[in-house]
Amino acid sequence: MPGLLRGVARTAVIAGTATAVSNRVSRRQEGRWAQQDAERQRAYQQQAPPPSEAPQPNTDDMTSKIDQLRQLTDLKTQGALSEEEFEAQKRRILA
Repeated sequence: MPGLLRGVARTAVIAGTATAVSNRVSRRQEGRWAQQDAERQRAYQQQAPPPSEAPQPNTDDMTSKIDQLRQLTDLKTQGALSEEEFEAQKRRILA
């Protein structure tokens, strides 16, 4: 019986040591990964310019352009404008 207890005790000590070492390695890895993530985040923030807001289109200006395009289309449909004239005027309006 004493040999059996000694074997069980030895196994318990080995298992406990293995668990402690495993936990320690896991914590060390997590710390390193967190540090690497923080360094990457700092590098990204230094490289990337701050996001700027895109200017909002003026709705009155858009309405005016749409009206002009409709008038151009009507003139083309009536035959007053050729295809080339229509395309040129459309580019001018949309520019």
